[in-house]
Amino acid sequence: MTTLYDLFRTSVERHGGNTAIEVTGQTMTYDELNAAVERMAARIMHAAGGLPTRVGLLTSRSPATYVGYLAIHRLGAAVVPLNQGAPVARNLAITKDAGLDLTIVDDTAGNQLPAYPQQAGIPVLDLTEQRDHAPDGIRLPALNHDPDSVAYIIYTSGSTGKPKGVPTTHGNITSLLKDMFPRFGFDSTCRVSQTFELFFDGSVAELFTSWGNGATLCVAQHSDVFAPVRFVNEKRLTHWMSVPSIISFARRLRALAPGSMPTLRRAMFGGEQLTMEQVEAWQVAAPNGIIDNCFGPTELTVICSAYAVPTDPSLVPKTSNTSMPIGDIFPHLEHVLVDEDLMPCEHGELCVRGPQRFPGYLDASENVGRFVSFVDGVGRLYDGDEPLTKEHYYRTGDRVRRESGQLVHLGRIDDQVKVRGNRIELGEIESVLRRHPAITEVVVITVKADDGEADLHAVYAGDPLSDDHLADLVADLPIYMRPRSYHHRDGIPLAPNGKVDRKRLAADIMPLVG
Repeated sequence: MTTLYDLFRTSVERHGGNTAIEVTGQTMTYDELNAAVERMAARIMHAAGGLPTRVGLLTSRSPATYVGYLAIHRLGAAVVPLNQGAPVARNLAITKDAGLDLTIVDDTAGNQLPAYPQQAGIPVLDLTEQRDHAPDGIRLPALNHDPDSVAYIIYTSGSTGKPKGVPTTHGNITSLLKDMFPRFGFDSTCRVSQTFELFFDGSVAELFTSWGNGATLCVAQHSDVFAPVRFVNEKRLTHWMSVPSIISFARRLRALAPGSMPTLRRAMFGGEQLTMEQVEAWQVAAPNGIIDNCFGPTELTVICSAYAVPTDPSLVPKTSNTSMPIGDIFPHLEHVLVDEDLMPCEHGELCVRGPQRFPGYLDASENVGRFVSFVDGVGRLYDGDEPLTKEHYYRTGDRVRRESGQLVHLGRIDDQVKVRGNRIELGEIESVLRRHPAITEVVVITVKADDGEADLHAVYAGDPLSDDHLADLVADLPIYMRPRSYHHRDGIPLAPNGKVDRKRLAADIMPLVG
């Protein structure tokens, strides 16, 4: 495996008649998808006025989205997915920062039209009229087989709020896929969900675990993602990928009936802590499948560890925060845990290096402080004065500890907050409250009090409980770790990526406690 497009082309050669994709009622075989990709590649070159290096994709879950994605790779260019739900100003900033040569738009760009094309300052390939023809006289280049070239650039929110570009090479992602194919049982008979938006890197795993094996990619529209049972059965899915919050959402709607997803062989969850309650609910609904708790930041290419949950609950280790273990870091990677002084330890921040580690942020200044190297066992923080090398470990910002032989995610370093001078973990409080059988979801947030200090507030879903009852649950915690108030909700709001929307919760709670 050298590039993502090489994987796709191999599937075209071996499985040309297999269904490659099902999206918005349309079906394409690998041969048909390949022909559409060739035509789209010619259109991109014509619109760009030559061979592009980086191409924006301002589309969502449409046939053009997936044809365009592959066509960009066909030209050896990097895909830069843009968020059609974000403010136009953010996408314009990314367009400039990434140095895009062209952006593809279609009807799914929504409120980005017509403002984005008018202000982008670069050529825009407008597919809103749905024409599908290749201009004459365009000669496509030879295929690119360079594993060190950039496959895609995902933008995350930086600490200052400025979008932060994370370039991922073909070598990074194919190293992951080489592990994923056998680990999760992908082959040409699979029917794989596509639930993540393309501007989240989980989508890349969905696309190419399918297209790298001659399998079928089944694209879920927004409403489908939150109705997993219906979508799994309509599409006869064998593999499902999403964030764990989707389980809680389905549980809330009582939509996970016993045996309701018999075709599933595998379900991979990541992006948030996976709880025992979520596992039990999904196992009952999909009794023939295995659940994997996956972990990894964008900088380490989608996931870098996974834990296959035993079907026998008695074999699941009891963790200190009641979450599922995240397993072990993949064997082709190296990892170390460090304390606040960057010294190796048994309970600390996870740092990882190896073929999945990205080459560094698009803005090199963002690399400062985010990597660490070791000389004679002593950690040295990367300061930007020397080149970033493969010897540097990426600092994930995640706290982990080995328990019962497995790594357990204890929360983000960023989620450590100080309350009245005491450093605490929000996840520790959540785990205590989550043990009550009436509570299906709980999030602890901080709200600044009148005196400028941080106050803790708990928001939970499930059956309403009295404040006194809830206070009894945390009575064994130190006083400074006990929430100041409790707020019952019918459900916990989710952000566009499917994760818990903590910012929205804080905004909702602030007027009630201020």
